[in-house]
Amino acid sequence: MADSARDIENLLYTYAERIDLGDLDGVAALFEHAVIYGQENGPPETQFVGVEGARKMYGMSTRLYEDDGTPKTKHITTNAIIHVDDEAQTATSRSYYCVIQATPAFPLQPIIAGRYHDTFQVVDGAWWFASRTLFVDLMGDLSQHLKW
Repeated sequence: MADSARDIENLLYTYAERIDLGDLDGVAALFEHAVIYGQENGPPETQFVGVEGARKMYGMSTRLYEDDGTPKTKHITTNAIIHVDDEAQTATSRSYYCVIQATPAFPLQPIIAGRYHDTFQVVDGAWWFASRTLFVDLMGDLSQHLKW
């Protein structure tokens, strides 16, 4: 692959862009060939498989605002450490995320920060998520972001 690490990095950023636009269907599409683990070694109810599972997870948790259809967030993804095995057409990544949010009733502030541990695979010549494990390291006021 021409620049596998860059393609994978772009997947990380595409996720952030789509979630911040409120494009939950677009987010779910990124996980067509993947499983999302809401917690490491978590029970089955914290595992979301494929497009349907990802859409269910984000739909049940992410608050979208009627005025613009977005969650009024910015997901900042940094410190991506990407290891590619071009021969096997697989890769891993560890990265940080920080989510900031502002609403008419909520001043701009960081609301959550943590890590993503991702795996990737090539399907039909393109890189796709194979798995994502979410780690929450710091939590602020999520009352304007999550539905629960």
